[in-house]
Amino acid sequence: MRTGIVVMGVSGCGKTTVAAALADRLGVPFLDADDLHPPGNVAKMRDGLPLDDEDRRPWLAAVADWLGDQAQAGHDGVVACSALRRAHRDVLRAAPGTQVRFVHLNGERDTIASRLTGRGGHFMPASLLDSQLDTLEPLEPDEDGVAVDLGGPPEEVTDRTLLALPLPE
Repeated sequence: MRTGIVVMGVSGCGKTTVAAALADRLGVPFLDADDLHPPGNVAKMRDGLPLDDEDRRPWLAAVADWLGDQAQAGHDGVVACSALRRAHRDVLRAAPGTQVRFVHLNGERDTIASRLTGRGGHFMPASLLDSQLDTLEPLEPDEDGVAVDLGGPPEEVTDRTLLALPLPE
């Protein structure tokens, strides 16, 4: 059984940066799940419209497929994926041959909003932050994962993540 780490949270919380750093430190493949969104999803978000679960279904299945492919190839993997609802995480947990563990990057709305307005070149507008926060379901006690404060430089958040989510050698 391989391990798949999903760094989750709302847009602007630092998922991609932290997940890429984790993958680098662990020496495993990395996927930014945003790269798997179909064009219709990207267009919808660019237009300021939130995705619904029907929009997310094929995208989440593609992310789970990637995790399963990594396991089949004998690799662990790290994914940056919003995984906002438990139902979304359930799809990812179903990846074959993979123990999926979640890292929820958690922080204040104002901090995240500030990050969103300061970044460029991303299809997700800051206007969708509140819809994501409304959709977000924090990890439940029976879910394999941890919440990590997103404050501080990415290196510190990555350090805290590795301490909070011990991994087998």
